[in-house]
Amino acid sequence: MQRIDFADLQVFLTVLRCRSFKLAAIELGLSSSAVSHAVRRLETRLDARLLNRTSRAVSSTALGMDLAERLAGGFDAISSALETINAPGRGRFGELRINVFADAAHLLITPALQAFSERCADVKLTIVIEDRPVDITAEGFDAGVRYGHLVPEDMIAVPLTGDQQWIIAASPDYLERHGTPYTLSDLAQHNCLQLLLGNNASFRWELGKAENTVTMNVPGLISIKDTATTISAARAGLGLGYFLESRIEEELTQGVLVKVLGDFAAYGAPFHMYYSSRRHGHPALRELVNIIRQQHGLQSLPDL
Repeated sequence: MQRIDFADLQVFLTVLRCRSFKLAAIELGLSSSAVSHAVRRLETRLDARLLNRTSRAVSSTALGMDLAERLAGGFDAISSALETINAPGRGRFGELRINVFADAAHLLITPALQAFSERCADVKLTIVIEDRPVDITAEGFDAGVRYGHLVPEDMIAVPLTGDQQWIIAASPDYLERHGTPYTLSDLAQHNCLQLLLGNNASFRWELGKAENTVTMNVPGLISIKDTATTISAARAGLGLGYFLESRIEEELTQGVLVKVLGDFAAYGAPFHMYYSSRRHGHPALRELVNIIRQQHGLQSLPDL
């Protein structure tokens, strides 16, 4: 096949994954017209329709889906060969797309960006920050970051940190006005800032250690899905907040938030980078993982 055919095949797969010519064009750095022409060339060569187009959506025909499934293995093999070859520039190879929830972006990704940009200067890095549950394979990401117990079973998961401690904290002003809780039952008399998960479900506070951990529905009139906003609300004296201790380390040091019920602080799973087996040898991904692990006192991954 001519070289242009391989490029057109890659465009076709990107359009199918994005379900949009426009989004595929943005990802590929092409115009929408160029993407449309590439798919049309491929369909003309095969004398078959691969995609159904409407004004609102793009979907695959049965033949298009069959072609995509057959192509996936071939492109994965090509990608794996390029990424794992022991060439001088392999550490700077390609593009890396990662899906990260907000707290992990703040604690892990932001501190690692400078070192990563220096070591992988030619890599196109895309970080998408969102708290909703994401199928990273279906949505075209190379990797994602979650707490270890939330990683899908079919993925490779690498710890980036040690266990994370969850604590309750409030502003000195709030505690002066409402008193300091000393037992879990005291929480019933307080306004607790409700934490919403990525799927908009209300999170039940987990308190205590190991076998003594209890899960509680706590009272409160304010529900917030964003950690930064919750921190601001706690600083403003609006209630008790439930936080990763590492996330409010600066506020605790400054004294604008104070830890309460310290004996009931709970340990949670470490942050993990996770990815499918075909991404295992991606040199830029391994570089990013190692930077984060080193910054959090963990050993680098061994060379492949």
